[in-house]
Amino acid sequence: MTSLIKPVQAAPTGHPAYSQTFPCEPSTAQIGRKLVRDVLGVWHLDNLADVAALIISELIANAVRHTPCDSIRLIIGRPSATRVRVGVVDRAPSRLPVLGQVRGDDESGRGLLLIDGIADRWGYDLHGTDERPRCKEVWAELFMKGDE
Repeated sequence: MTSLIKPVQAAPTGHPAYSQTFPCEPSTAQIGRKLVRDVLGVWHLDNLADVAALIISELIANAVRHTPCDSIRLIIGRPSATRVRVGVVDRAPSRLPVLGQVRGDDESGRGLLLIDGIADRWGYDLHGTDERPRCKEVWAELFMKGDE
């Protein structure tokens, strides 16, 4: 396990969730991929590592490109015994993710389309009060075999 991983809470399944704050910059994607691979390795879920690493890279890229944030928080958790969730929290709750239309010659804009295609589900949660959210988490989940 690497020193980048810091357990912060136990999920209801008894598996820890991992969370750490990093600069909101492109180089964080490499750190995020390693963090996801390390955490999934600890949980003996290496079969999900490639897809989860790709998802976290895209989530980080979206935060870097579409928010003015200085830092982001990466989260890897187990919301249930049969699901893994990877997410990125930023302090730009007014900039919500949108699954857009992309033309064939566009050089960007496919991140959420890719996530939509490879994740079992994805979405976002606003944190704070309804009137004044302070941040948002954009997340994607992967289900293990046997989960619907």
